[in-house]
Amino acid sequence: MDFPFHDKYLSILDLIVNEEGTEKLTLEAVAQKAGISKGGLLYHFPTKDALILGVIEQLSHHFVEGFNKRANEDHHSKGKWTRSYIETSYFDESDVNDLYTALSTAHFTNPDMLQQLRLVYSEIQNKIENDEIDPVRATLVRLAIDGLWFAEMFGLAPPSADLKQKVIEELKASILEAK
Repeated sequence: MDFPFHDKYLSILDLIVNEEGTEKLTLEAVAQKAGISKGGLLYHFPTKDALILGVIEQLSHHFVEGFNKRANEDHHSKGKWTRSYIETSYFDESDVNDLYTALSTAHFTNPDMLQQLRLVYSEIQNKIENDEIDPVRATLVRLAIDGLWFAEMFGLAPPSADLKQKVIEELKASILEAK
């Protein structure tokens, strides 16, 4: 699944939301920044919700693709899905940042748009819980990673880069120690 024309709109959506706020995200604003007519944008995205949903679908597909690829390439089956969640979350930081921007936009404009993503995360959680390690520990690792992103996304006392790296290393070590 390839979304080449979405990349331009993703960048614009991200720019508007991060610089001007969710309330300034309109089809007119996206079309203007994209240098196209509103009709041209409407051809691909008939509504603002369709634009946001398209971005979420693109980014979640890319995240899941990387998550599955890393786990399948891991030579150690024990904890591979949990390790992959950490690595995918921090290897493709710009994509994950964009995903969180799109998610927060969806949450504040139309929370029902997150239903498909809830299903994707249920599948990820199922893999993490069945990762040949203690499912409680594996889930704690996933939630800690989500918490790091949450702190960064909302500017809620995010740790320094050095501390964040140490936290990630500690989480990876806890996977190796898991039974």
